[in-house]
Amino acid sequence: MKGIDFQLDDSKKYLNVVIMPQEVPGKLDVKTLIKLLKNSEFRNCDFSEDDITNAYNQYSKAKAEKTPYPIKVNIAELKDAVIKFRIEDNDMVASLSITTAFGGHSPSPKELLKIAAEKGIKRGLSKKRLRTMAIQAKKAAPGEVVEDVVAKGLPVKNGKESKLKPLVPNALERILKPQTSGVSRVDMRNLGDVICVKAGAEILRRQPPTKGRNGYTVKGTPLVSKPGGWVKFRPGDGTKISDHDENLYIAAITGMPKFQNDKMWVDDTFICKGVNVGTGNIKFDGAVLVNGDVTEKMEITASGDVTVNGFVESATIIAGGDIIITEGAMGKVNENSTEFSTKLIADGGIHVQHGQGLNIKCKGNVTIGRQLAYSKIECGGSVIVGPIDKPNGNLFACDIQCNAEIIAGTLGAVSGSHLNIDFSPGFNNLMERKDTIDELLDQMRSNNVRHNDKMDLIRSKKIHPDLRRKLQEAEELIKNENQLLEWLEAKAELMKYAKDAYQQDIMLVANKRLYAGVVVKLNNRTWRAEREYAKAKIHYEGHQWNYVPLV
Repeated sequence: MKGIDFQLDDSKKYLNVVIMPQEVPGKLDVKTLIKLLKNSEFRNCDFSEDDITNAYNQYSKAKAEKTPYPIKVNIAELKDAVIKFRIEDNDMVASLSITTAFGGHSPSPKELLKIAAEKGIKRGLSKKRLRTMAIQAKKAAPGEVVEDVVAKGLPVKNGKESKLKPLVPNALERILKPQTSGVSRVDMRNLGDVICVKAGAEILRRQPPTKGRNGYTVKGTPLVSKPGGWVKFRPGDGTKISDHDENLYIAAITGMPKFQNDKMWVDDTFICKGVNVGTGNIKFDGAVLVNGDVTEKMEITASGDVTVNGFVESATIIAGGDIIITEGAMGKVNENSTEFSTKLIADGGIHVQHGQGLNIKCKGNVTIGRQLAYSKIECGGSVIVGPIDKPNGNLFACDIQCNAEIIAGTLGAVSGSHLNIDFSPGFNNLMERKDTIDELLDQMRSNNVRHNDKMDLIRSKKIHPDLRRKLQEAEELIKNENQLLEWLEAKAELMKYAKDAYQQDIMLVANKRLYAGVVVKLNNRTWRAEREYAKAKIHYEGHQWNYVPLV
């Protein structure tokens, strides 16, 4: 506009407006001055509306008095971008914030790199991130803050302890992984040879610990890792250390190997072609392998695993390990479903290819190859019917108590026969343990506060030299009590987590169909299938059972 000009002062940091009052055509106001500034090359500077108003007032006065002299007023400041590097998290992370310029200088990537070096950032710096931030700062509005992490240190990774790697699978693991037949088919009948090893066979290797990985901070300070240590391992029953390799364990006897809870042992194995009136009942301290059928009213009791490569009919099997029946099992049931002629009881898991009329009790998981009906299950784990990778078997007319998910292809039957599932016993047992620990923890907290208050009072007093030994003993007792309280606090937190995990884990999954007559229960929360559903999941959330259709 004629008669109005914007000029930088000699420092090139401040902007003046120069007005020739008698040359300005027409009417001029504050808004017009601001508009002229925003349309100029100094549009991004940090201007003051009060200073512009002051310039306008001087102009109005000079215009009225017809003063011929120019008016010069400082109205804005050109500010360079403000650059701040922050080093945090024990020198492991460096962040950059750029408050963008008000018409002043905006940093280039090279300038940012130089400033970073001056701040002591030597390693883990991303040049690409600096370049991106420099571009963003130039494009952003004046005064905007551009912020991001530009450097990261390398955390130290300590070495892992030595690991125990079994060289032979457990019998149950082998059974649950059918052997491949041909290129793409799986032969469900060929469940693989049951593993029995000869004396001298390699069964376990202790893998060496790893050295770990050193790290560094963004300032270049090296961080040294700690190497892993050797896990102590004692050979279990029926095993021994190899003569030529101290980290290799071999079978000392011929038998069935078992690896569980980081322990490996070999059970002495009793092998027979069948169990019937001719062989009599079997009671054996070790594993039992039956290459045939177990007939009516026969009993097998073993301290290890029991594997039956055949059929079980109206018999009783009790195992200190797993029970594996590669064919099927069948029993008779009375009218009230309270007595079963076939009983399978195990401290581990139980696998049956198909079954009917069974009373199953185990501490582990129950896996069924194809179908289970008219049976009773009490287990400490899950119930899976069908192949482990995609359960598609049938489960109906059963009463089940378990502590984890139940997955099958079909739950229930077209006839509407009952399928009752109760997750209450395991949950209530867990809650009893949790309540006991919480009650003990409350008592310990109360006692600990009282004891610490007493000790603080004693410490404030002058102690006679003859009593200092007693004070040291009291200090040691308080220290032990504090450690016990910390342990109880951690245990209570674990129990709380276990309670939440239990409620998350319990569910029914029907990969094909879920029929009417299926009832699932957790104490007083019950869900009942009143109609037929397609693929579905029933899970517990928000203190209630929820139905979710599966795609």
